Amino acid sequence: MTKAWWKESVVYQIYPRSFNDSNEDGIGDIQGIIEKLDYLKELGIDVIWLSPVYQSPNDDNGYDISDYQAIMSEFGTLDDWDQLIEEMHKRDLKLLMDLVINHTSDEHAWFIESKKSKDNPYRDYYIWRPAKNGREPNNWESAFGGSAWQYNETTEDYFLHLFSKKQPDLNWENSNMRNDIYKMIKWWLDKGVDGFRMDVINFISKDQRFPDGDNPAGEQYASGADYYMNGPKIHDYLQEMHHEVLQHYDIMTVGEMPGATPEEGVLYTGKDRNELQMVFHFEHMDIDAGPGGKWNVQPWSLVTLKDILSKWQEELEEDGWNSLYWNNHDQPRVVSRFGNDQKYRELSAKMLATTLHMMKGTPYIYQGEEIGMTNVNFNSIDEYRDIETLNMYQEKIANGWSEEKIMNALHSKSRDNARTPMQWDSSEHAGFTGGTPWLRVNPNYKTINAKAAIENPKSIFHYYKQLIALRKKHDIIVYGKYELLLKESAEIFAYTRTLNEEKLIVISNFTDKDINFTIPSSCKDYSSSKLLISNYQATDQLEDFTLKPYESRVYHLSK
Repeated sequence: MTKAWWKESVVYQIYPRSFNDSNEDGIGDIQGIIEKLDYLKELGIDVIWLSPVYQSPNDDNGYDISDYQAIMSEFGTLDDWDQLIEEMHKRDLKLLMDLVINHTSDEHAWFIESKKSKDNPYRDYYIWRPAKNGREPNNWESAFGGSAWQYNETTEDYFLHLFSKKQPDLNWENSNMRNDIYKMIKWWLDKGVDGFRMDVINFISKDQRFPDGDNPAGEQYASGADYYMNGPKIHDYLQEMHHEVLQHYDIMTVGEMPGATPEEGVLYTGKDRNELQMVFHFEHMDIDAGPGGKWNVQPWSLVTLKDILSKWQEELEEDGWNSLYWNNHDQPRVVSRFGNDQKYRELSAKMLATTLHMMKGTPYIYQGEEIGMTNVNFNSIDEYRDIETLNMYQEKIANGWSEEKIMNALHSKSRDNARTPMQWDSSEHAGFTGGTPWLRVNPNYKTINAKAAIENPKSIFHYYKQLIALRKKHDIIVYGKYELLLKESAEIFAYTRTLNEEKLIVISNFTDKDINFTIPSSCKDYSSSKLLISNYQATDQLEDFTLKPYESRVYHLSK
C-alpha cells in the first residue's frame, strides 16, 4: 500500500465560464473563483481542477487554445491567475490545470505558420496529408460531425482535426513540437501548478498509415478511433513526458481517455510505468448510449453499471489507481441521469454520492453536484450554446429526426446540462451574474442553490461535507480492498471495503421502492458495527433490514 496525497484528496472541477462572474459581463471569471474559495474550503475539498482558462477564440469553450501561456481576456489576466493560485495555496488548496495538447486552435501561432507553406519550420507541428482520389485523405469522422479533415487552399492539402475544424491536431511524431510542449508544461509547473488533467491524451498517437475506418453501414464518414485511440506510440510519448518533465515535480496527473479498457488503465497508471497517476475512462458514461451513439438514449441497467465500475476497481486493485466521477463539463447531471431529480432529488443525490465516494480511488465533484443541480430542459435550440449540440441539431434535422425527438435527446445528453451557471442563491440569475448570463440559468435555482443548501444542515452540501470528512478520517475508505456484493441485483448496489481487521459495507438502493436487504455471510463474523453515514435515520446495528427509496448506508465493522 503506497500512500500518496493525491490518493487521499477530493477534487472539485470548476468550469470557469459558468462558476461565478465578478464583473457583470455574464461570463464567469478568475476573480469570481477567488470570491468563492472559502465556500470550497468549507466543503472540504483539497484540489481544484480548472477547465481551460488559456487564450482562445472560444470555438469549443476554451478547448481550442491559441496561446498556452496567456489567459483568455474574458476570464481575466495572468496577474489574476497568479492571485488565484496564491489565494488557493494560502488555504491549502491545490490547483490542477487542464492540459489540452492533442490539438490547438487554428489561431495558434504554430498553426498560422504551419499552413503557410510546405517548407515552413512549423509545417510538421500538425498533421497534413494530400487528397486521396480527389477528396479527403481518409473517411474519419470528427467528434463534432462531418469529416475530420479540412482543406487548406494555400498548400493544396488537408490537415487533421478530430474535433472542430478550428482545432487542428498536433503531430506528436515531431520531436521539436514535443519539446515545445514540454517547455510549456514546465513553465506552468514552475509557476506553482500542482498537476494536470490531460484532455483526450490517449488520442495523441495516430497510426501513420491513416487507414479508413470500418464503415459497414456505408456512411459518408466513419469512426477512425481504432487508429488514434490508445495509438501505437502513446506509452512512449507519456513515458517521455514523465521523464522530461513530470517526474521532477510532486504533482497529480489524470488523463482523459475515451475508449480505454481496465487493462490499458493498468498500463497508463501502474506505479512503475512512469506515465500518469490515474485515468478518466468513459465506460460507465456510455451505458445509456444506443447503437447510434450518445444521442440514441436507451434505458441503462444497474447490473451493467456495477459490472463496469467493479471491473475497474478489481483490475486496478494491485497496481494503478482509479478516478471516481459521475459528472463533468461534458456529461449530464448525475441526479437526472442515474437518480430521480423530482420527488427524490435530495435522497438520490446523497445515495449516488455515497456509492461513489466509498469506492477505491480519487473522487471528483463537478460544480453544482454538491447541491444537487439538475439537467435543464430548454424549450428551443436557440437557448443552447454548445458546439456539439448545435452541430447535432443541424445533422439530425437533415436526417429527418423530429424536433421533439431531438429536444428529448438534448434534455438527456447535451453538454449544456452541465454548463448552466452555478446556482448560488435565489436572486436574479441565481447570483451568478449581475449581467445577462452567457447561458441561461436553470429555472429551478429559486429552490436549488448554494445559500439554501448551506443554511440547511440536512442538505446535499452538508452530506458531501460529511463524506469528505470521513475520507480524511478513515484510511480504509482510501486504501481498503473493494469487493462487489449482490452482483445480479437490479435494485441494490452493495460492496465491501477491507483493510486489515476492518471492513466497510456500503449498501445503496437505486430504486424508488422499498427493497429488502440480507446481511452477507462475509460480514457476520465482526463483533461490532457502527453506522458511518446514511441518508435516512438508521441504527448502528447491522442486521437484515428494508431499504427505503434511494436509501444508502455505510457500516464500519470491526473484530
